[in-house]
Amino acid sequence: MQPSRILRARHEKPSITGFDMKKFIASSGQPRYDPWERAEAWRYTGTFSRWNRFKAGFPGLGIATVAFAGYCAYEHFFLKGDHHHEAAHGEEKHH
Repeated sequence: MQPSRILRARHEKPSITGFDMKKFIASSGQPRYDPWERAEAWRYTGTFSRWNRFKAGFPGLGIATVAFAGYCAYEHFFLKGDHHHEAAHGEEKHH
């Protein structure tokens, strides 16, 4: 970085309009007292908590996952048969 840029960065000129972005950001934080806080609290507790809303978004996902895993295990251990033949992959040997 050039020394002239460093000097310019230290001495920022005030805005022509008088608008100070740093003061604006500092003042736009969370208010000390929110009059609607108690009225909004029900949205994030009990039935409407984040976890319960997530679960309601995917009904039956847990049961479906367990059923699919069970089927995959059954197929892997008990269905050893013709469905694993090499002809489907083009590896059949012709004599």
